[in-house]
Amino acid sequence: TGSFQDAGVIQRAYNLNFPLHVVPAGSAPCLARSTFSVSSPAVVLETAEDRPEAVVVRLYEAHGSTVDAWLQTSLPVKEAMLCDLLERPAAGGRLPLEQRGLRLSFTPFRVLSVLLVLRQ
Repeated sequence: TGSFQDAGVIQRAYNLNFPLHVVPAGSAPCLARSTFSVSSPAVVLETAEDRPEAVVVRLYEAHGSTVDAWLQTSLPVKEAMLCDLLERPAAGGRLPLEQRGLRLSFTPFRVLSVLLVLRQ
C-alpha cells in the first residue's frame, strides 16, 4: 500500500534480481561487515569499481526527489572527488571528508560518480 517509495519497491527489486548466493567456506569464523552505507533510502549505491589505489562509486537518486545523503565507508579514504561517467575527475568536484562521511546532493534521478583515493 502507499507509494512505491513507501513500499520499498526498489530494494525488493534488487533483492529479486540480484539474490545473495551462498558459497561453501571453511570452518574459520568470518566477520560480517559492510564497506559502504548510504543514509537515504532514495539513494541507491549501484556499483563500486576497484582501480589502482582508488575506488569509483556510482550512486543514483531513485525516488524522483531532491535529497542530501551521506555516503559512509570503512575504506581508508585519503581524498574524494566527483567524476564524470568516464571516471575522470570533475573540475571543482573535490568533496570534503567529514566525520559522517561524504555529503552528496541529488536532484531527481541524478547519477553521481565519486572517486575515492585510498591511503596506502
